[in-house]
Amino acid sequence: MIGRREVMTALGLLGVLPQAAAAMRTAPGKATPFSWEALQQRAATLATKPYSAPAKVAAAAAIDYDKVGSIRFRADKTLAGGIRLFPLGRYAPTPVAINVVEGGQARRIDFARDLFEAEEGHAAALGIAGFRAMAPGGTSDWMAFQGASYFRTAGAQDQYGLSARGLAINTGLPGREEFPDFTEFWIERTGADAYTIFALMDGASVTGAYRFESRHVAGAGVEQRVSSVLNVRRDIERLGIAPATSMFWYGEGNRAAAVDWRPEIHDSDGLALLTGAGERIWRPLNNPPHETLDSFADQAPKGFGLIQRDRNFDHYQDDGAFYDRRPNLWVQPQGDWGKGAVMLYAFPTNSETVDNIVSFWTPAVPARAGQRLQFDYTLSWRSTDPTAVASAAHVVDCWQGVAGRPGAEPVKGARKLVVDFLGDGLAGLDRQSGVTPKIDVVRGKVLASAAYPVVGQKNRWRITADIAPDAQGPADVRLFLTRGGRALSETVLTPIF
Repeated sequence: MIGRREVMTALGLLGVLPQAAAAMRTAPGKATPFSWEALQQRAATLATKPYSAPAKVAAAAAIDYDKVGSIRFRADKTLAGGIRLFPLGRYAPTPVAINVVEGGQARRIDFARDLFEAEEGHAAALGIAGFRAMAPGGTSDWMAFQGASYFRTAGAQDQYGLSARGLAINTGLPGREEFPDFTEFWIERTGADAYTIFALMDGASVTGAYRFESRHVAGAGVEQRVSSVLNVRRDIERLGIAPATSMFWYGEGNRAAAVDWRPEIHDSDGLALLTGAGERIWRPLNNPPHETLDSFADQAPKGFGLIQRDRNFDHYQDDGAFYDRRPNLWVQPQGDWGKGAVMLYAFPTNSETVDNIVSFWTPAVPARAGQRLQFDYTLSWRSTDPTAVASAAHVVDCWQGVAGRPGAEPVKGARKLVVDFLGDGLAGLDRQSGVTPKIDVVRGKVLASAAYPVVGQKNRWRITADIAPDAQGPADVRLFLTRGGRALSETVLTPIF
């Protein structure tokens, strides 16, 4: 897990993103035929050969974050109507191959130092580390691929946040996680603000062919239709499909960790799920005291993703990183993914520069050597919450604190959980309407609970519960609002430590 955030840090801040590493000649290489089918065949052939890790450029270790930001890709060398390249640096020392596709023909972009300009006294570019797609006008970018199989977009508010990966392998298994690489890209412009990105993946356990049909709609966000075809080289215990990587340091639920002056710091504040059975689930993120791995079993999931629901600037007070603008990432499987689980891995952090949250889908049957697997899905990078539908109340706040009545002695060995729901389906309901909390606890018990409308707040209800974890804790809590045997809200799943 070390270096997750550092890899993506090289993508930088908007306006000072390290302008890219690779330089391409003005006179591109010889055109060769290219197709999605040919890329799949190439990946399949590669899987039959022994794995050879890509070579890193040793000199890139001396180019730290500040130095890599001083290397500028020349705007007049922009490719395919809006693609600029990233240079190698300490956090992205492995060169990648870049090709531009037009009319079914691919031309390799060869590295040349004169495609970059560096500030006086700074190192020159050493090679190509990845690329980004520029927004109209060329002052900001909306999509970037760099480092292993990482990529991300600026969503609907021109602000980078969490990242995606092509694949996760053995995440959460101590010392066994692998990071396969996108070693070569083919970039085809398909519209004024649209590209199809083809990528070849290579790793010790798998090779793969990827296609990202990516479209940016100003003010709305980015949509990516992803096709992935995997060739398994050797058995994989935990295969992670459509992984997302994010950061949660502290929020309203763990204020004790707020050593910084800003009230909250996180890229995402919850994992949302829409199960195959149609249940809407919300798992608030937390900064755990030790590594945790949650598994949400499902069949044919309809969607899942890491969401930043809290978009109130006052809750962050960050006028530089703008956590209130961070995009959501929603995964919609295409076709039947069968049985498996959405997994959420987290480990403790005391910094906003460390990505400590990973979510992904893992099939119920482990991947075996020699298999060919295909997973198609859509990635939506937006500011709107796809699970916060008007007909069902959704979570807007989730707090934890000492158990017991305010002003009285705290209840020892217990914690208070407070969850607020908001939704049009709660309109007109009051304390006499028969609304109750449904709460189930594993490895603990409920000492007291209540559900009631929040005074002065339209369509907002609150559940409070005092939970006592047992010695085998943490306690796993499952709760929602119900009336007459019918659920009125999404389901909340959260641990109590």
